Amino acid sequence: MPTMLDGVAEFEREIMLERRWERIAKAKAAGKYKGRKPTAREKSEDVLRLHAEGIEATEIAKRTGVGRASVYRNLADKKATKSS
Repeated sequence: MPTMLDGVAEFEREIMLERRWERIAKAKAAGKYKGRKPTAREKSEDVLRLHAEGIEATEIAKRTGVGRASVYRNLADKKATKSS
C-alpha cells in the first residue's frame, strides 16, 4: 500500500513540475520572466577601482554590497581577460 501511494505522489509531483516549467516558458515568451539581475557583474567596475586603490576584498565586499566570493570572481575575470 505505501509503495502505491509513493508512486501516486511521485506522479503528481512530476505533473506539478511540468506545469511549472510550462508557465515559466510562457512567461519568458511574453517577456515577463527575465530572472535575477547579475548584481555582482554590474558592480565590477567599482570592485576593480577599489582593488586598484589597495583596498582588501572583505572591505570591497562591504562597500559594494556583494559577497567576498563575487569580489574574487570579478578580480579573477579581470586577470583572465588581461592574460588572453
